[in-house]
Amino acid sequence: MAKKTPKSKKRRSCSASSASSNAIRKISEGGDNEKRPKSAMKPTRRPKKKSVKIDAKRPKKPPTAFFFFLEDFRKDFQEQNPDVKSMRDIGKACGEKWKTMTYEDKVKYYDIAMEKRAEFDKAMADYIKKRENGENEEIEDDSEFDE
Repeated sequence: MAKKTPKSKKRRSCSASSASSNAIRKISEGGDNEKRPKSAMKPTRRPKKKSVKIDAKRPKKPPTAFFFFLEDFRKDFQEQNPDVKSMRDIGKACGEKWKTMTYEDKVKYYDIAMEKRAEFDKAMADYIKKRENGENEEIEDDSEFDE
């Protein structure tokens, strides 16, 4: 039996590099008619969001119970900790306090929020009626009595 001599690492790397260079050559020359997918060629653009016209006459939503609590808590917290000025620290402390409060303690703030929500619902119903009747349209200044 004849002994086989092992191929050197150099030959392996040369054959691998020549194979990869051939593949690169084919792609650059347009060989095999392989085309890149469009997604690889160009980054996709996101469609622009349509700007929503904001009606200045529309009533604003009321704050939640947490925000009514935040107003009270902020005053007390700043009196007790005058050196803390960061809203981040105040917000964190307020959130921790809100989480530990019982429902009975929160009821006061929920009641305030419910009252404000009822006012908002009434104002919103009036706004919708006016909008449907066309009363919210801009009134032109061309009246007969201005002369």
